[in-house]
Amino acid sequence: MYGIFRPAAHQASLPEHKIDSEYKRLRFQVFLTIFVGYAGYYLVRKNFSLAMPFLIEEEGYSKGELGLALSAVSVAYGLSKFLMGSVSDRSNPRYFMAAGLLMSAGIMLLFGFAPWATSSVTVMFVLLFANGWVQGMGWPACGRTIVHWFSGNERGRTVSVWNVAHNVGGGMIGPLFVLGMAWFNDWHSAFYVPAAVAACIGGLILVTLRDTPQSCGLQPIEAYRDDYPSDYAQDHEQEFSGRDIFFKYVFSNRLLWYIAFANAFVYLIRYGVLDWAPTYLSEAKDFTVDQSSWAYFLYEWAGIPGTLLCGYMSDRLFGGRRAPAGILFMSLVLVAVLVYWLNPPGQPIIDMAALIAIGFLIYGPVMLIGLHALELVPKKAAGTAAGLTGIFGYLGGAVIANIVMGYTVDAFGWNGGFMLLTGSCVLAIGLLAMTLSHEEANRDARGL
Repeated sequence: MYGIFRPAAHQASLPEHKIDSEYKRLRFQVFLTIFVGYAGYYLVRKNFSLAMPFLIEEEGYSKGELGLALSAVSVAYGLSKFLMGSVSDRSNPRYFMAAGLLMSAGIMLLFGFAPWATSSVTVMFVLLFANGWVQGMGWPACGRTIVHWFSGNERGRTVSVWNVAHNVGGGMIGPLFVLGMAWFNDWHSAFYVPAAVAACIGGLILVTLRDTPQSCGLQPIEAYRDDYPSDYAQDHEQEFSGRDIFFKYVFSNRLLWYIAFANAFVYLIRYGVLDWAPTYLSEAKDFTVDQSSWAYFLYEWAGIPGTLLCGYMSDRLFGGRRAPAGILFMSLVLVAVLVYWLNPPGQPIIDMAALIAIGFLIYGPVMLIGLHALELVPKKAAGTAAGLTGIFGYLGGAVIANIVMGYTVDAFGWNGGFMLLTGSCVLAIGLLAMTLSHEEANRDARGL
């Protein structure tokens, strides 16, 4: 398998007069591909959340049981994002990313058409675990592509725009579900309609994505833009061994551990709100299925302007520092979560506004933590560094959001669940604050 995925060999350099035009064309092409491609991953990641109210009503599952099944995605994704991140650092993202998306679409088609796929918690857990594992092949491939095609002083804006793919793909699940229900009058369409679209996107990735600039006959991005990080060395262009990636650049990096733990709490909030929104709004706020589906859509798409603003602020207002913007946005998330929780039933406009505010604010810190991880290591170790923050985000955050949130709500009601969310906001803010002094020192060293 590694032979299929391995990076392409370096080709001869292009003539000087062709470099600029070819670089611009390919940068646009690879960016558009990873944007559409990662949106495709989200079409087949969280479909199960929209099906949960039907599984509770028609199949008799409890919220705790479904939370346990849903946690399989987060467990597998966290492990895969870390372990497959290491593979992606030594792979050609063109094939690596496409393979993961096509396999994920296939699993969602099983949920949509095979009755046995939802016959028990065990079966659902196994299938969702498999889906989470292949989903872990998306982010590292995108991260590797970004650090090879875009240099440091443009990555805040670049990654913030790319990160909107989360929201485009995740937000489209709701409308596609509504469309599927209108066409087929079948709640299983939450699985098979998005899967069909995702499979087409997988084919697009195979046709249009490229590996590194050097594999296309171009110079490294740092040389092209004359933008070298302070710790840049020529050997950063060489492929590292797995041992060096893990032990020299990742495990020994104290700041990576700070933002990894912060990521756990950010993800707990992100998925604690998102995954349970259809059920919470239905049970506690008397929303209909259509209203809940559109609320799901608005939560995701509100993240688009929020992510762009957060990336712009981190680059321009805070001089390339990621922590200050993250702290600001997480403080506002705390306020929005409290409103979403404490607003009494019968005021749907306030509920929707609070949910939109959380979506607007939460994806900025998600993006910044991933970007910060990429910037804390040489680019040949970027996938693994992002994987470390991912394993904390999904195993430490999303799993709690699925399992602990479900059982907490069963035992203590929605008040207990929201106490968990508000505490996570406070802890995330504190951990991000622990990186402030290092970022200030790095900013001074760059003369900013």
